[in-house]
Amino acid sequence: MTVATAASQTAAPLKVLVYSDDVNIRQQVIMALGKRLHPDLPELEYLEVATEPVVVKMFDTGGFDLAILDGEAVPAGGMGIAKQMKDEIYQCPPILVLTGRPQDAWLATWSRADAAVPHPIDPMLLGENVTRLLRSRVPAAR
Repeated sequence: MTVATAASQTAAPLKVLVYSDDVNIRQQVIMALGKRLHPDLPELEYLEVATEPVVVKMFDTGGFDLAILDGEAVPAGGMGIAKQMKDEIYQCPPILVLTGRPQDAWLATWSRADAAVPHPIDPMLLGENVTRLLRSRVPAAR
């Protein structure tokens, strides 16, 4: 067992905000990532959010390590929320947006998201991106 692995098993869980108006999308994200994404990272804890006002409130209060925002959510899409949060929140947590299709990656760039994964959700691609983003939140995992 590595030092990083031992430290990750005793560390507080990493909190991941998952926003979508569709409960099925939220569940797909949670199922794809699971409870422990990588041996060098602590367990994941999820905060499910279905509305934009609650997402904004969560960003204002903080307390999470990564936000996964559904770009296809209605009435407020995740890319618009990502842009707003990156513009308004000092030291904004990393944001991953779920795009409608791979060709929408340029919109994710506009939104200042730290990563983008297209629908349908590929668990491997999502996991790789989330691991990369969460490593910046856990100094021992670098």
